[in-house]
Amino acid sequence: MNRFRAPRRGGPLRRLVVEPTRRFLQVEASGGIVLVAASVIALIWSNFAHDSYESFWATYVKLDFAIIEFSLDLGHWVNDGLMVFFFFVVGAEIKREAVHGELREIRQALLPIAAAIGGMALPALIYAAFNAGGEGSSGWGIPVATDIAFALGVLALVGRNVPVQLKIFLLTLAVADDIGGILIIAVFYSEDIAIEWIGAAAAAAAFVWLLPRLGFRHIMIHTAGGMILWVTFFQSGIHPTIAGVLLGLIVPAESLYDSAHMPRRIDYFLQRLRHALADKDRATGEHDAQEALRSIEHVAYEGRSPLERLEESMAPVSAFLVVPIFALANAGVQITGERLGDSLTSSIGIGIILGLLAGKMAGITGMSWIAIRLGAIKPPELGWAHIVGAALLAGIGFTVAIFIADLSFEGGSQLTAPLAGQTATHPTEQAKMAIFVATIAAAVLGYAVLRLAGRRGDPGRRDDLPADAVRATAPALPTAEEDEIAPPARTESEN
Repeated sequence: MNRFRAPRRGGPLRRLVVEPTRRFLQVEASGGIVLVAASVIALIWSNFAHDSYESFWATYVKLDFAIIEFSLDLGHWVNDGLMVFFFFVVGAEIKREAVHGELREIRQALLPIAAAIGGMALPALIYAAFNAGGEGSSGWGIPVATDIAFALGVLALVGRNVPVQLKIFLLTLAVADDIGGILIIAVFYSEDIAIEWIGAAAAAAAFVWLLPRLGFRHIMIHTAGGMILWVTFFQSGIHPTIAGVLLGLIVPAESLYDSAHMPRRIDYFLQRLRHALADKDRATGEHDAQEALRSIEHVAYEGRSPLERLEESMAPVSAFLVVPIFALANAGVQITGERLGDSLTSSIGIGIILGLLAGKMAGITGMSWIAIRLGAIKPPELGWAHIVGAALLAGIGFTVAIFIADLSFEGGSQLTAPLAGQTATHPTEQAKMAIFVATIAAAVLGYAVLRLAGRRGDPGRRDDLPADAVRATAPALPTAEEDEIAPPARTESEN
């Protein structure tokens, strides 16, 4: 049999830049690393060139579509427009978990849902205890949030020291947490509601929901529908990022071809491809072969749900572009000893720090204990130290917490007086500094607890791991440069 070696592609650029970059993007913690880097850049920019930082994000950009016009500064384009991609991924995660994941079975979902409720309610109550009736009372939703990308990034740094079920617990908890956060944004941080535009948004959502049921399943259909949803939500007074969540919940999670029919259809078209390649009429054979290949490509494409395809394409955009730009636009606060002391001794700062640290840990751990006592399933691999560590990581509120802080105090000019009487700082800056402190503390404490907790059970067992975890531990396939590819054997008719 003749054998040939696949040609080498690329040169030093590929080896030195492309491949290391590809490997970095595949590391689970890489999204958190990029987020931290963007936040550091924002802090440096704001502290060393504050005027240029403020003026840049205050630059107005107008889009005029004749029938409708949008005029927003860059900061609002990021928060109200670009963040739609982030919230779409959140909505897609919620639907995936509800249809195929841990939220599908009520007894399995009971533990993380109960934990999420405790992790939202207690932080909000702690914050309200320090700010009820005061100037910072509108920020009660800030410590409710969990930044799942950041939290999973820290969990990935712990490595194999924790069971796979802990990641599933934390992910499901964060998804349930996201549902609560989204409802809070939609209900409590929307204003000047326009009923006629809400009706238009409902009609647009129904239209986007109906199209795939009529056979229109291309990604562009959902992209166009998402743009229409954003416009209607923007005009309705409901925060426009909710359009991204709604689109993620609407996109079909079912593939066109199920697992029983897809292999048979592919086998049929493969048989047609073999006949086409064996055809002595070269022109007819090439035409039929192309048709068979297109059919195989269509079956393979539609063998994955629109939700899976969209989430796969949007998740990297969200993690490596949208969220870092959001951090760059919102994490820039001027840090001085006076401002830091002002923020951390104010009622806003204390409420956020205690809410994200003590509130999240006590709320999640306490509600988990109650749920287990009521019959919720706790995976045997998880010890209480694991749950406490996950509860601390849930105190990483970063992205969504900053987002809600901007909504809470947007446009406010009155400064919040600190408890000890220091020079007043704007509530938004107080909130952001407190979020930074709480995020760093939650990440360090959660990492330390999980490192000390270790891994229960036999780490060599593989039968209790989900499919993606088994694939992650399997040997890697050889690359094109390492593999020798043999051409297919010739048929009798070709010989």
